[in-house]
Amino acid sequence: MTEGLNNTLEQLDKHDWGEPEYDSYLVKTCHQLRKKPLKDFTVEDLRIMIGQNINLEFLIPLAIEQLKENILAEGHYYEGDLLNNVLTSEKEYWLSCKRNWQMVCELFGQNSTRLKQFDTTEEIKDGWFENFKVFKEINP
Repeated sequence: MTEGLNNTLEQLDKHDWGEPEYDSYLVKTCHQLRKKPLKDFTVEDLRIMIGQNINLEFLIPLAIEQLKENILAEGHYYEGDLLNNVLTSEKEYWLSCKRNWQMVCELFGQNSTRLKQFDTTEEIKDGWFENFKVFKEINP
């Protein structure tokens, strides 16, 4: 995968989306991010694209690396927002990529005490654990 980090999502999936047909921040941002080399992706870039289930096969491995460094990796919303988007991303991806699913399960388990004790709202904390419960059931 490291050789692919100099490439963009457009280069990797060999598909040019063209210009955005809908004038919204999210649509324009996703189109722009498809032209950005993966090595330049920020946590926020990963959060946005994974939240839209775009090119998960390329982006989930990058997100896992971020989560290994810090399970509470933060985009622009709150600490742990990347984790939340990974946990709620498209079920079909996780069914086809069980090794990455297993890695996320292990990371969550290794960090569950930290997540439980982290000082954030109960809504955010409950979201991580409820989403993980559903996530764990994807691959029994």
